[in-house]
Amino acid sequence: MSDALEILQQGLNKARAASSPQQILDLIPYSSFIGAEAKIEGSDVIYWLDRCPTNIGNPSLPAIHGGVIGGFLELSAAIEILYTLDVNAVPKVVDFSLDYLRPGRYKTIYASCTVLRQGRKLVNVTATAWQDSPDTPIATARCHFLIS
Repeated sequence: MSDALEILQQGLNKARAASSPQQILDLIPYSSFIGAEAKIEGSDVIYWLDRCPTNIGNPSLPAIHGGVIGGFLELSAAIEILYTLDVNAVPKVVDFSLDYLRPGRYKTIYASCTVLRQGRKLVNVTATAWQDSPDTPIATARCHFLIS
């Protein structure tokens, strides 16, 4: 087993034991680059992305760059798999479909994910992002991941 895989597995085990999805996010450099965070709220994991000037795509609105929103939802879906399922390797994206519903204004974005179906090799996850209320999402994503 490679050192990187062993470090990942140890980090996943610690995060699950501590009920801390944030510890999994801390293992992934992209999450700190965009400022993604996570916490347990009730029985769900809530992900959020605080406002950050480097995440602005349209400074005239200002609005968060669509690629950052997409990357945040993909990252959240992958962390949901790593945190909630018995998976010890980073899931690989097979298919990712994103619907932008409203502009992502320059304020905190929240997201929640749901694992819809887990097979032996594929996992289907939905991710929804919102700012003011979960009832008014700014984007939704459907993701298929290959797991080992």
